[in-house]
Amino acid sequence: MFWVLASIVVVLVLFVALGYSKSGWKLRGRQLIALLGFVVVLGGMVATVPTGHTGILTTFGKVEDKTLEAGMHIKSPFQEIVCMDNRTQVAHLELSAFSSDIQEVLVSYSMNYQIEKSNAQKIYKEIGVDYYNTVMAPRIQEVVKSVIAKYTAEDLIESREALSVQITNSLIEQLGAYNIVVVSTAVEDIDFSDAFTASVEDKVVAEQALLKAQTEQAQKTMEEEKAAEREKIKAAADAEVKEIQAAADAEVAKIKAAAEAEAKKLAADAEKYAGEKEAEANKALAESLTEALIKYYEALGWDGKLPETVVSGTDTILPVLGGGTVNTPAEGSN
Repeated sequence: MFWVLASIVVVLVLFVALGYSKSGWKLRGRQLIALLGFVVVLGGMVATVPTGHTGILTTFGKVEDKTLEAGMHIKSPFQEIVCMDNRTQVAHLELSAFSSDIQEVLVSYSMNYQIEKSNAQKIYKEIGVDYYNTVMAPRIQEVVKSVIAKYTAEDLIESREALSVQITNSLIEQLGAYNIVVVSTAVEDIDFSDAFTASVEDKVVAEQALLKAQTEQAQKTMEEEKAAEREKIKAAADAEVKEIQAAADAEVAKIKAAAEAEAKKLAADAEKYAGEKEAEANKALAESLTEALIKYYEALGWDGKLPETVVSGTDTILPVLGGGTVNTPAEGSN
């Protein structure tokens, strides 16, 4: 603001002074020189910082310890504003490195970054505007190569995420010292020599063939074990069935024997009972028979015919029912 006021004062003094002559003061054409000078000086005191940039103020080439935000600013005619891009930018590198087992690795690497706006004047003072080629590119190559050198070629294929994390952490630490912020990084591609790629493919094919053979053998072993288990279960089931059948047969035989014994016992008891009853009946019959009763039954059985033959002697002649006789021959008879 001081320089603006001073410029206005100087311009007014010149404007008035150029209007004087011997004939007095009046508007003259030469006064336009003062106005033109004022416009030129005023234009040198006004500067703009575009959006997405930070202004670095220098006085006679000396960097001032402050930064300017985007917009219009007033400065002295002896000052200049250097604009530095503070937006997120992309750095992309294609580089060659070597793994721990001395395999050449071609790496495609990218990083998003931006400068610290509050310390943009330090970057300009210590590094300059071309800070990417001065600081960033060498650091990125150094870090990527040093991290890759810790891995074998095969590990690089399987550990890309871990590789990216290590590179990012290292770059954050190293570039942070130069007031450069690492936003994100990415290992876009890792390529190897044709010979190594072919050897890896052969190894993968061999591993797949081995895995297939192991899987088939495991499946065969499992099927054999299942078959053996089924046979074992079947044998156990058959043995159990036979055992149950034997137990059942023994129980049936036992029940049958018991039934036969019981039947025999019942038959014996029945026979014994029948004999006892018959004996009792015979006894009762014998006790009830009398000479008169016997003659009565003999009379009931006589058909009314007289014996045709008479045997004499001392033997007793018994009539036989039905017309016949039973003769007991006497001693010495015909």
